Amino acid sequence: MGILVLVFIFLSLTQHGDAHGPDSCNQGGGLCRVGSCVSGEYLAQFCFEPVILCCKNLSPATTES
Repeated sequence: MGILVLVFIFLSLTQHGDAHGPDSCNQGGGLCRVGSCVSGEYLAQFCFEPVILCCKNLSPATTES
């Protein structure tokens, strides 16, 4: 019975209309985070709405040579 509840929750999260998934977030240069983005990041989209957010850096990363 517990497994059925977990499957239902997972399907509910993945079937939500605005969820793009972690692959889409990672390809766009973001990180999936639970709850809220950290300082210096903004909410770009949802990995699994409304709990898991896709956060991206406010400024693009620069590399020094």
